[in-house]
Amino acid sequence: MTQPLKPGDRAPAFELPTSRGGPAKLSEYAGKHLILFFYPKDDTETCTREAVAFSEEQAKFTRKGAAVLGVSRDSLTDHKAFIAKYKLKVRLGADEDGAVCNAYGVWQEKQLYGNRFMGIVRSTFLIDPEGLIRRVWRNVRVPGHVERVEAELAALR
Repeated sequence: MTQPLKPGDRAPAFELPTSRGGPAKLSEYAGKHLILFFYPKDDTETCTREAVAFSEEQAKFTRKGAAVLGVSRDSLTDHKAFIAKYKLKVRLGADEDGAVCNAYGVWQEKQLYGNRFMGIVRSTFLIDPEGLIRRVWRNVRVPGHVERVEAELAALR
């Protein structure tokens, strides 16, 4: 098993189809901070709260020179319906084959009600303008998370 990504590591390169604006590549975010958040499933209660919270603060992140990209293994069709239903402003990447989830170490064994299964561990990576990981949040609890990301971003500037 590879070591989990940590602050100071180079962020793994990726290219994902997205809900809008063509594919997202790590290289397109060069020169700005990227808030890369991984979530388990479109249109589920906690994932919806997280995506809505990031959407509500999208303009603040943009003003601070940061982009936001959410990633799950849902299809583009699912992403587009999710965005329309909740009027989300964040860009969503479709990692249907799980390659990006694996590269970032968020595809892991989980347990719910005694059942073990593979899934995305809710995680956020703050990547700096040079492509280095500056902060990692794993097993994210949604209440207050976006505010913690904002505070960390402000501390880096």
